[in-house]
Amino acid sequence: MTSTEAPRSEAVTTHRPPVVARSGSARPATPRIPVQARRPGQIPVAVYAEDLILQTGVVQQLRQRPEVELLSESEAGRAEVSLLVVDALTEAVAEHLRRLRLATSGRIGLVVGQFEAGGLQTIVECGVAAVLRRSEADQDRLVHLITALANGEGVMPGDLLGELLDRIGMLQRTMLDGRGLTLSTLTAREAEMLRLVAEGFDTSEIATRTSYSERTVKNVLHEIITRLGLRNRAHAVGYAMRRGLI
Repeated sequence: MTSTEAPRSEAVTTHRPPVVARSGSARPATPRIPVQARRPGQIPVAVYAEDLILQTGVVQQLRQRPEVELLSESEAGRAEVSLLVVDALTEAVAEHLRRLRLATSGRIGLVVGQFEAGGLQTIVECGVAAVLRRSEADQDRLVHLITALANGEGVMPGDLLGELLDRIGMLQRTMLDGRGLTLSTLTAREAEMLRLVAEGFDTSEIATRTSYSERTVKNVLHEIITRLGLRNRAHAVGYAMRRGLI
């Protein structure tokens, strides 16, 4: 296997396929770790790694925790949480994440040594909902990440969360503003019609002032009311004014 291929490690306990060493040459067999008897409330977890050392480190920490049920290879399909432990986010790792996303109905977490700038978009596209740096991956943080994933939450280091919010803001500005939308959910046309409603104009007067048909005016105002879950035009005007949209 070359260094560009995806890691071939399986779920944590009785893996028959070998894992790939970091050098890409040696292929040590995965250790056989006794399967845990499940306790009520435990979270079924499958652990994957790109080499034996990384896998063993995480497994040894998790097997001591009563919140976690470590799954065997044959049981990996029922994992609520799948963890992939790697040195860095390479293309091979990204491909492994994509395959894992298709193979499991559970949620995916990434424990990574080095995380380069620009990798955030890749992990989001690959379905990763939580990231933990290996330097911070002690027992408590690993269990916190697993519990958050099982509860439908996400976990990100502070710097990655800031980068994610910046990217979302950039996407909104790029994709929405170019279509006449604002971050406040009103188009320029919608805001103008609500301003005219607020000034007391009726449908025919708004149609004259905006050069739209009365039918279009009615449809636009109805769309605003429906989309925002409001009751009527007055409610829409009040909503927009409270949020500074008009």
